[in-house]
Amino acid sequence: MRAVKSRDTAPELKVRAAVRELGYARRYRLNATSLPGKPDLVFGAMRKAIFVHGCFWHGHTCKRGARQPKDNAAYWRAKINRNMARDGAALKALRDDDWSTLVIWECETRNDAALARKLAKFLR
Repeated sequence: MRAVKSRDTAPELKVRAAVRELGYARRYRLNATSLPGKPDLVFGAMRKAIFVHGCFWHGHTCKRGARQPKDNAAYWRAKINRNMARDGAALKALRDDDWSTLVIWECETRNDAALARKLAKFLR
């Protein structure tokens, strides 16, 4: 568990690179602790926040996220469900405060062109 990073992960670095290529290099802050859920990228002037979620840790419906651990399964199911509930509450709190949010899943970072399109649409 110590090897699992919470910041500067490979998917997060890919998202940052895509944002830089779109021309938003100096317009965001990283891991804003003042906002609910600590979004990975925050565009304060535009009131937009981007979360980069790992498929397993946040319960995505893709192949990797749907995989269930065999050891200590009850603990991991409960942990992932708590993560999903916390994520939902953070997104709701941000939206209630007039922030636009975007969740990018780890599996979505594998297709660079699709990721760039999704980010460009959100950041317009």
